[in-house]
Amino acid sequence: MQLSDYIVGKDCTVIEAMQKIEINAKGIVYVCDNNVICGSVTDGDIRRHILNNGSIRDNIEKIMNAAPIVCNVKNRELAYSQMMRQGIRSLPILDENRVIVDIVFWNKNTRIEKKQLGVPVVIMAGGKGTRLYPYTQILPKPLIPIGEKAITEHIMSRFEEHGCCHFDMIVNYKKNLIKSYFLDNENKYDVDFIDENEFLGTGGGLKLLEGRYNTSFFMTNCDILIEEDYEKILDYHYNNKNIITMVCAVKNMKIPYGTVEVSDDGKALSLKEKPSFSFITNTGFYVIEPAFLNMIPYNTFIHITDVIQKCIDTNKNVGVYTISEDKWLDMGQMEEMETMKKRLNI
Repeated sequence: MQLSDYIVGKDCTVIEAMQKIEINAKGIVYVCDNNVICGSVTDGDIRRHILNNGSIRDNIEKIMNAAPIVCNVKNRELAYSQMMRQGIRSLPILDENRVIVDIVFWNKNTRIEKKQLGVPVVIMAGGKGTRLYPYTQILPKPLIPIGEKAITEHIMSRFEEHGCCHFDMIVNYKKNLIKSYFLDNENKYDVDFIDENEFLGTGGGLKLLEGRYNTSFFMTNCDILIEEDYEKILDYHYNNKNIITMVCAVKNMKIPYGTVEVSDDGKALSLKEKPSFSFITNTGFYVIEPAFLNMIPYNTFIHITDVIQKCIDTNKNVGVYTISEDKWLDMGQMEEMETMKKRLNI
C-alpha cells in the first residue's frame, strides 16, 4: 500500500478524487494541506454530490468531511476497537503534527477478541433531564441524539461489545416515547422496561429491581459513556468482593486566578498563582451486587449516593475504580453534550 493512493490535496477536484478512489478500491480518500489532514471524502459523498446536481469539477473542499475520525499514533493499538465502535472501515493514523503516517483498514478477517461477560445492564432513564432544557421538554433525555443514534444506543453498543446484551431500562418521564422508539427501532435490542410510577431517584428506582437478579449487574446513567475495558471493571469488583463498585474519574482543575490564603485577623499568609487541584468524581457508572438492593427502603425517594453512604457506614465493601477524565463522556448539560459530540467525531 502506498499512502499517496489514499491522499489528495485540498485543491483537488471531485473528478480527480473519484479517479483516486477507483485506483485504491477502498472507497475513500483523505484530503491534506501541506501533508496535514483536513478532511475525508468517500464514494458516498461523491455520489450524493452528483445526485444533488453538483459538478464533478467542483473543488473537493465543497463536499469533504472536515472532521474525519482519526487515531493518534500513540494509540495505534486501539485502532480496530475504535473502528468497530464507530462503524468505520478505515482509520488514518496521525503523528503529533496531524500528518498521516499510516492508514488502517477493516476487513472481513479482522477480529476483536473480547471476553463475553454476559452481565445484565440497568439503564436509569426515568429522570426529567432539566439541565438539558429545552431539548428534554420535547424529547426524554435517553432519546437525545448524539449523531445519528440516541445516547442510550451508544451506551448499549459499548456494552454489547463486551457481550452484555440484556438491558433493563427504568423509565418514568415520557416513558411511552422511549418504549415506542425502541419497539420501532431497526436495531433490535434485548430490553425490558420497568415503570417507575413516581419519581424515586436513582436509589429508589433501583429498588424496583429487587429479586430480579442473582448475579452482579452493571448500572449506568443514561447520559454518560465510559471508554474503558468493562471486563477490568468487573474483575476489580469481584476481586475486592464489593457490594458496589463506583467508576470514578480523576478530574484536574486549574483556577484561572491567583489565590490568597488569609489568617483569621485578615493578614495574608500565602499567595498561589493559578493553582490546580485534582479530585475524584462519581461518573454514574456502577457494578452492583443484588444484596445492595436490600439496603434501599421501599417506595422512598432516595439517591443512590445516599444508599452507598449507608453501605460505608455499615462497613460494607464499597469500591472505587478510577479512570482518567478523558475516558468519561458526559452529556448532562448543554456544553457537555457538545463536547461529547466532538470527542466522538460526530
